Amino acid sequence: MPDQSLPKARTPEVPPRESKAAPAHEDISRRRLLGTAGATGLVLGTAGAAVGYAAAPSEAAAPLTSLGTDRAMFHGKHQPGITDGLQARGHVVAFDLAAGAGRKEAAALLRRWSQTARRLMAGEPSPHEDTDVARDAGPSSLTITFGFGHSFFARTGLEKQRPSALDPLPEFSSDHLDKNRSNGDLWVQIGANDALVAFHALRAIQKDAGRAAKVRWQMNGFNRSPGATSHPMTARNLMGQIDGTRNPKPSEPDFDQRIFVPEKGEPAWMANGSYAVVRRIRMLLDDWEKLSVRAQEDVIGRRKSDGAALSGGTETTAMDLEKTDVKGNLVVPINAHARITRPDQNGGAAMLRRPFSFHDGIDPDGVPDAGLLFICWQADPLRGFVPVQRKLDRGDALSQFIRHESSGLFAVPGGAAEGEYVGQKLLEG
Repeated sequence: MPDQSLPKARTPEVPPRESKAAPAHEDISRRRLLGTAGATGLVLGTAGAAVGYAAAPSEAAAPLTSLGTDRAMFHGKHQPGITDGLQARGHVVAFDLAAGAGRKEAAALLRRWSQTARRLMAGEPSPHEDTDVARDAGPSSLTITFGFGHSFFARTGLEKQRPSALDPLPEFSSDHLDKNRSNGDLWVQIGANDALVAFHALRAIQKDAGRAAKVRWQMNGFNRSPGATSHPMTARNLMGQIDGTRNPKPSEPDFDQRIFVPEKGEPAWMANGSYAVVRRIRMLLDDWEKLSVRAQEDVIGRRKSDGAALSGGTETTAMDLEKTDVKGNLVVPINAHARITRPDQNGGAAMLRRPFSFHDGIDPDGVPDAGLLFICWQADPLRGFVPVQRKLDRGDALSQFIRHESSGLFAVPGGAAEGEYVGQKLLEG
């Protein structure tokens, strides 16, 4: 879990799509169906929310809260869900193409998926048998992101178009991988700030797959809800640590170079795309919580209270790797997680972390099945994720408290232009 911080959402580079005529029952945005359960519900608390839920739809209804109206753009230079802010709820799901399905079926599927994603992200019903799960909600910052796994290219006869950066990840000593919950032909990431909106999108994507593809694995995650803290701050993970302080930021001059494939990169269909490494990392919370706070801080290399480096300052103060205490010991231990994952300690290797926490119940022996759905983005995983993980493999103090249980690497092409679907340059090129 490299020690980096998530940037704020970027201003969309492509304007929203133009409106097209639609039947009256489809043209009504979900944002206009709630009635009064918006700002009024926040003032009145539980009673106000109940009244809003029961209210009839009205053309003059009060607007939703900003949480519901926030909208990400489907069309753009890059796919959504990469540089957008952390979302409160997430689903990641991998599909395998059905037996006999090939390039033609894959193209039709990506066309359906893109149409569905565009509509749902705009707060509109699914174009194919909408379930009404989220009809009362606005877009709620919904993002839907699509990627291709290594096996997809052989299944579709596109081996010559498979990027070398998509070569399988090497094995790591910390891996305890379940092959049934790893990799896949196709990958979809869904995020939203409302759980029903996120589930609605997951269900729509699954139904759209039809006979063309079947679910290989699916995982659910969450983050702190927007507005839950008095001011915006770096997220905490389930270990209670501020997690993500040194993420690269879009304001940095080399951000695009490190996170996105160049416009004239290879292969051409990956221009403005990125590579996602997805890892289910289980946290051994019972063992972790037996440590004192000071011992936990030594493992991470940062204060638990505010995320500042043990060498002093605030969360964003540069870590002093040479500072020692009165006994001559390094203040930031040599095997501290934050020391090992620093880009300047890894040849400049950088990745954009955009994870979700997960909790999938409690085992019969009382141990929580919980941890981090680690998702990171980079222009080339061989220069981003791999060197950092290899170094962590050799002596990270955190390794005895985590277990990597599944893994996947996916090529995520650039965003779809108006009138296009995601992956069109690959599938029709």
